[in-house]
Amino acid sequence: MLESPEGLLARLAALGIETTTTEHAPVFTVAESQALRGTLQGGHSKNLFLRPARSGPGPHLLAVLEEDRKVSVNVLARAAGAGRVEMAPPEDLRRLLGVEPGSVTPFGMVNAPPGAVRIVLDAGLLRSYAWVHFHPLVNSMTTAIRPADLLRFLESLGHRPEVLELPPPAA
Repeated sequence: MLESPEGLLARLAALGIETTTTEHAPVFTVAESQALRGTLQGGHSKNLFLRPARSGPGPHLLAVLEEDRKVSVNVLARAAGAGRVEMAPPEDLRRLLGVEPGSVTPFGMVNAPPGAVRIVLDAGLLRSYAWVHFHPLVNSMTTAIRPADLLRFLESLGHRPEVLELPPPAA
């Protein structure tokens, strides 16, 4: 059974993880979310859900990047040692993370069986902010969490988050 936003927040609280959640109109893109920020100080992300290219084996890949990070999917895949990847279809997103398109979030790992999805996080996002913001499984809310607590939460689920130093954008 898929976790609900309320269940996710309860899991975080049970681990003693401090969060703050803000409700807002649904947002589907980084640009839309920027318009609704208000006082949500800290780091914000874009999240890419990728699958191995049709001929390749391996788990899916959830890449959590600083929202203004510009990196090609190929460069990202190489940096993560993931081989060839492509955007995963919505049915994979629903099946593995339990979220709809526009709601991709590292919190979706609460629904992923360990080993089914690799999660890689942009080191710059985690290093640069005291708080980072993600959808708590739906795109009509945003939850702030400390980077170290996000990593601790993912590990508590049996996942091994990977912090990735990405190359700077090509000139």
